[in-house]
Order: sequence, then C-alpha cells, then structure tokens
Amino acid sequence: MVEKGASLLAKVRISGGGRCNVTHASFDARELAGSYPRGGRALLGPFARFQPRDTMAWFTARGVALKTEADGRVFPVSDSSATVIDCLLRAAAAAGVRLRPNCGVEAVSRRPERGFELTLARGERLVCDRLLLATGGCRTSAAGALAVVLGHTLEPPVPSLFTFRVEAAWVRELAGVSVETVEVSVPAAGVRERGALLLTHQGLSGPAVLRASAWGARALHDLGYRFALRVNWLPHLTGDGVAAEVQRRRACEPGRLVVNAPFAPLAARLWRRLVLAAGIEHGTRWAELTRAGQQRLVHQLLGTELPVTGTSANKEEFVTCGGVRLAEVGFKTMASRVCPGLFLAGELLDIDGLTGGFNFQAAWTTGWIAGRAMAGED
Repeated sequence: MVEKGASLLAKVRISGGGRCNVTHASFDARELAGSYPRGGRALLGPFARFQPRDTMAWFTARGVALKTEADGRVFPVSDSSATVIDCLLRAAAAAGVRLRPNCGVEAVSRRPERGFELTLARGERLVCDRLLLATGGCRTSAAGALAVVLGHTLEPPVPSLFTFRVEAAWVRELAGVSVETVEVSVPAAGVRERGALLLTHQGLSGPAVLRASAWGARALHDLGYRFALRVNWLPHLTGDGVAAEVQRRRACEPGRLVVNAPFAPLAARLWRRLVLAAGIEHGTRWAELTRAGQQRLVHQLLGTELPVTGTSANKEEFVTCGGVRLAEVGFKTMASRVCPGLFLAGELLDIDGLTGGFNFQAAWTTGWIAGRAMAGED
C-alpha cells in the first residue's frame, strides 16, 4: 500500500474530534442507505454483505471495545482514534501488507499485456496485476487524476457537511446557545431538514445545518453559498398552535412582560432576541400585544429568515460530494467497468453520507468488498 502522506490513516486520527466515529448503529440496509445523499441506492447491495454490525464485530474481535451513544454514533470506549489506528496497523501487519508512507504516485499506466505500472516519487516503478484506488475525497483535481487517466469520469467535487456563515450580529452574540429540534429550510434549493441547531461566532451549525448542507450540496454550490435560510424554532407546533399559545398567555399572564416569558424549549436569551426581531418593544406586556404584534411573533417563531453569506468547514468531518461516476463501477466487486484489473473504494467514489459515522461505513464496506474481490475470495 502506497501513501503520499507521511502519516498513515491521518483522516482517521482527526475524525470525530479525535475520538473516531467508527460507524453508526443503523442495521437495516435500506434505512442505512437513506443516510447517503449520493450513493445510497448503489450501496444497498454492499450493505447487505458488510454493514455497521459487521464493522463493529470486526473491531471488537481485534480488541477494540466500542460504545454506542444515544444518537447512534459508535466510538471506541477509549474515546481515542489512536485505538482504531493501532488496530488497523496491527491487522495490516498480520496480513503481511507492506505499508509505504511518503510514497506518492506520480503516474499510472496500463501495461500492454495486463496489469499496471506505477511511477512513484523519486522515479521508482512498481508493477501490479490489480490496483485499488482509495485516495479519498476529490477535493482537488489531483485526488481523482489517477482514475481519470485510467478512463474514469469524475463528477465535479463540491463541499458537503459544512456550516452556514451568518453575518447577523444577534446570531453571533448568542454563540453557544442551542435548540434541540428546529426545522431549517432553503427554499431556493428545495432543502428542508430537522435536527439540533447551534448558534456560533460564525453563524449556524449543528445536525440540522449539516444535514441541509449535505442534501443540498450541489444546489447550494450553484447558489454561490449566498441564500435565504428559514428557521422554524418550534417545528412541533403549527401556526394555529403558536397563535393559541399566545392567546393563552394573554389570558393567563396579562401583566407579564413578553420578553420574560419564553416558549419552551427556547433559551431565554434566544427568546428575547426573537421577540425584539418581531418588533415588540421590551416593555410590552401580553395584554398589550397588538394583533399585528402577535402575527409578527408567530411569523418570527416559525420562520425567522437569515441571509447566509458563505460556509465554514465542519471540524469533525471533511467531506465532499463528487468523485468517480457510480455507473462506471460494479458494486458486487468494486471493480471498474472501464478498466480491467482496477478497483475503487471509499470517498474517491461519488458517495457521501451524513455526519455520524456514515462516511467511514461506506469506506469500510467498499474497501472490504474490493479487498475480497482482489484476493479472489468472491
């Protein structure tokens, strides 16, 4: 195995904030495939053969104790990616795999009879009968260049799993405030997702935003990452439900200041900002709230509109959509359909999942299938 970088498994080391989110405890193949904005259908068959339960069994059998958190993410009990890296390196050594870091591939070509010739750094040449490309996501043209040379087509790479930059001062002033469940939508991209939301010094983050960024990756790219985002802070309520609660407050708490009476589960600081954004003065009591004020408050709670001006990287996962076109790969073996003897796996393919261990699982699954096929075990 040749690796351009000085450190093997560098992405594993930094994943999950250094804890290594190994996989996700989702054991139904169809449900699991639904967590991949691109590539889910192609992965249905592979997941029937090697899925998260198999990944967990593989690591457990090799001494890595695992734990499943409430949201389904699976981590080593040690909370250290070093545990996973050590396991993989030991398994490679036991299998007789020769590891060569600091060994970039400068060029690759098909040999006239069969197989491939690779030109490595410093001019060294390496000949092989079968070749697996698993170079990771195509963030740059160089990452997928070897696949292109061998006849493959790349879907253009664009970011996935990113956070939204919002310039609104009140959002940044509330950095650290979170809401357990909101609904975010981008009408211009046809995206609507639910989940937790976190306000940050740069804008908005959390599962709801990351899911929206993944499902809308290409559409948001086409918008230049400048679009209107709507946030429904109370997705468990309808407009009529919110209006009814406002009327209840007017009847039961007429003398209470509106800014001091947050709707659950909103934090008091966030509630005050939303009330002021609705044009309701700080000293307004429920009994004094006009019909127009009520309507503005309902609108603000169910559809705050925020201008997004750009993106920021998600620190725990670095994912792109795009990569080798899936129609050019046979998913029973991960063999190329355009270049005999070539196999492809991992994020080099046009496959990307949501945050939570799904991208690693696609890599484990496609790598396992490719390895067995190359070894003649299937």
